[in-house]
Amino acid sequence: MTDIDLMDGPMVARLERYFDFQALGASWKTEVLAGMTTFITMAYIIFVNPSILHEAGMPYAGVVAATCLSAGLGSLAMGLYARYPIALAPGMGLNAYFTYVVVKGMGVSWRVALGAVLLSGIAFVVLTLAGIIRRIVSSIPTELYSAIAAGIGLLLALIGFRNAGIIVASPTTTVAMGNLKNPSTLLAILGLLLISALLVWNVRGAMLLGILATTALGASLGLVHWQAHMYSFADIAATAFQLDLRGTLRLGFLEIVFVFFFIDLFDNVGTLVAVGKKARLFDEANQIPRVNRILLCDASASVIGSLSGTSTVVNYIESAAGVVAGGRTGVTAVVTGILFLAALFVAPVLGAIPASATAPALIIVGCLMISHISEINWSDPLLAIPAFLTMTAIPLTFSIANGIAFGFTAYTLLKVLCGQFRTVNWLVYLLTALFIVRFLYLGAG
Repeated sequence: MTDIDLMDGPMVARLERYFDFQALGASWKTEVLAGMTTFITMAYIIFVNPSILHEAGMPYAGVVAATCLSAGLGSLAMGLYARYPIALAPGMGLNAYFTYVVVKGMGVSWRVALGAVLLSGIAFVVLTLAGIIRRIVSSIPTELYSAIAAGIGLLLALIGFRNAGIIVASPTTTVAMGNLKNPSTLLAILGLLLISALLVWNVRGAMLLGILATTALGASLGLVHWQAHMYSFADIAATAFQLDLRGTLRLGFLEIVFVFFFIDLFDNVGTLVAVGKKARLFDEANQIPRVNRILLCDASASVIGSLSGTSTVVNYIESAAGVVAGGRTGVTAVVTGILFLAALFVAPVLGAIPASATAPALIIVGCLMISHISEINWSDPLLAIPAFLTMTAIPLTFSIANGIAFGFTAYTLLKVLCGQFRTVNWLVYLLTALFIVRFLYLGAG
């Protein structure tokens, strides 16, 4: 199938050929529902991202507009150009690093920090066009693919349990049982049962229906609390093109640029592997088709994000919710992108969707993604140990990049210790060295 095929037949038929509807078993209704599911599951970023970056001194309304714009354009590019059901938005974790480490910790302005985000995005674009990022992705041992998918499933479930209030932080045991009598927690548990039942009954759009029904129930019980704020796209003027690139270069932010780039790269690789495996989008050689397009979309979205006024844009693990809802093609991401662009005008309504309504969906997605552990050869320690480290480090360190680093490094070192060093690609050695340097020099990230 080539882009020339678009010139044949009616428009709908041409679109279906372009997005490989027949090969992937897709339908328009399912794709639209999946796109809506992905959007509602990750819509919290419209408010959480500005809240975090506002602590760095950035104008709240401007970041809201930048968040919607970068997420919308990034998701549209992923859907139309790369043709994958993966949505993009400013990344959680990276926005916290931006605010609490770079701006508050190092005492630099948010404009200079945005310059570092831009440079990391440009580096990502250049290395992608040069084919280096694709080679990095290909060098990841195939045995770790399933572990990454399962680990992200555990991370999603952990986030869901936390957002639902089922688990809470504990200084003694790290985590502990939350207050199950809390009305919001009870609402989340009811939502979990509802979505589970809808999936068992094979109801189309179970995720979306469950989230909306839980929100409606919460509103009827007085558990939905929100304040209406009017936003305008003109608000973006407060953050757009406000970055101080000269200040970034003058301060020599090489370390910060590297951290932004490193976490962006491996968070995206992890999400790509997890969503790709769940949607069965890998080819027969266990490779990711059109991987350069996928990476280019993400890198370009980060550049757009920095120019519009937000931290690094990444592929979102919540995209798995849309895949579970049946999304298989780029149409899912296109629908999500359109909704993000429209979100600026309906943001007050989106603010009414409580975490207790979206948390059950994350738990269910985690449950479904953990099935990939069956693809790991647990009888072979050389494969099982790196896979286990990958799978467990992702949720326990709350970082996809950390999980990949642990598993990748363990795999390489065990290969060397077992005398199989000649079977390891030189790029694997280089990446392992970078991982070790990151652990020793940069610490957590």
